[in-house]
Amino acid sequence: MSGTLYLVATPIGNLGDFSPRAVEILESVDFIAAEDTRVSVKLLNHFHIKKSLVSYHEHNHVTAGQAILARLLAGESCALVTDAGTPAISDPGEDLVRLCGERGVNIIAIPGCCAAINALAVSGLPTGRFTFEGFLTVNKKSRREHLEHLRDEERTMVFHEAPHKLRTTLQDLCAAFGPERRIALCREMTKLHEEIWRTTLGEAAARYETTSPKGEYVLVIAGKERFRGAALTLEEGAAQVLALQDQGMRLKEAAREVAEHTGLSKNELYTAALEKRH
Repeated sequence: MSGTLYLVATPIGNLGDFSPRAVEILESVDFIAAEDTRVSVKLLNHFHIKKSLVSYHEHNHVTAGQAILARLLAGESCALVTDAGTPAISDPGEDLVRLCGERGVNIIAIPGCCAAINALAVSGLPTGRFTFEGFLTVNKKSRREHLEHLRDEERTMVFHEAPHKLRTTLQDLCAAFGPERRIALCREMTKLHEEIWRTTLGEAAARYETTSPKGEYVLVIAGKERFRGAALTLEEGAAQVLALQDQGMRLKEAAREVAEHTGLSKNELYTAALEKRH
């Protein structure tokens, strides 16, 4: 009979957030798989836990995952931990969970800290529906395509970002969603210098042009507001698109502009305007 893989959430800053159940699990398993053993050993030492550690991270997860799976199938139990937060969320632990699930290994989550959920809760933005987007890629083309895909997203969006990339990210978000879009910047959550700043993308981008970001950030951004104005037919919308084009605007940009102010589909406006023009 195979052993059990425990996904143990670890504190994101304050060690007081580590639950008694999590301590009990770490004490009881046969071994612990850690993102960075040097970080995890500090946590173990704080709670006086002596346990065998193996490394499991982004750069070795293929070979390490197979080794961990073999031990689980042999009947051992393992606790998977990250440096901070919940394993498998924006984390290579996702691959280990899938691998173990495919082989019928029992998987149990030991709940605890998750920076994205904590930030969403304190953001002051709608929490009923949201989308977690993790870290944006550094590839400019892929990042542009990703944000373009989210342009009409109505759910609240949650991103992670490192301090050295925050300035560029805020500029890109501002360009994609507009300077008036609301954002909550949640910095160093649960730590000594925790800060929650609720503002607009334009104000945030302007602030960090002259201020150096410090600490890890979670960015919570309002979704696009659903249009609630008077209903407009597609034909009337297409006429507005053509009027903007006559003023010098590119057809695609005109369709986007009208879509944002009417709630009509950008693609349908574009097609209707082309047909009306020709």
